[in-house]
Amino acid sequence: MSGFRDIGFGDRLSTAENARKAMLERVRAKPGPDDPAMAERRAARQAVSTAREARLAEREANKIADQAREAAEQQAREAAEHEQRLAQEANEATAKVEAVERQVTLEAEQKAARDARYAARKARK
Repeated sequence: MSGFRDIGFGDRLSTAENARKAMLERVRAKPGPDDPAMAERRAARQAVSTAREARLAEREANKIADQAREAAEQQAREAAEHEQRLAQEANEATAKVEAVERQVTLEAEQKAARDARYAARKARK
């Protein structure tokens, strides 16, 4: 096994020390809060947030407008249905009145015919 290497305690300590130094360098390499690049990123995030809020407000306004439009359409439909119902009831009432008038006329004609037959019978005697 030529690939095996006996790593001693000192090697492990130096490896750990090198890892700590590398982590410290990465932290030090990060830009600070007053860095122009960070300010630019912050401004970009703020712009995205503002745009998102504007889209949400527009969407909410559209939603409210749609609800108002639907409510107006529903009210118009209900008014039209009510008018149609009233017209239908008026037509039915007119039809009933005409039927009653026809019945009264028919009964009057039948009574007149019956009275004429009765008078003719009386006249023959």
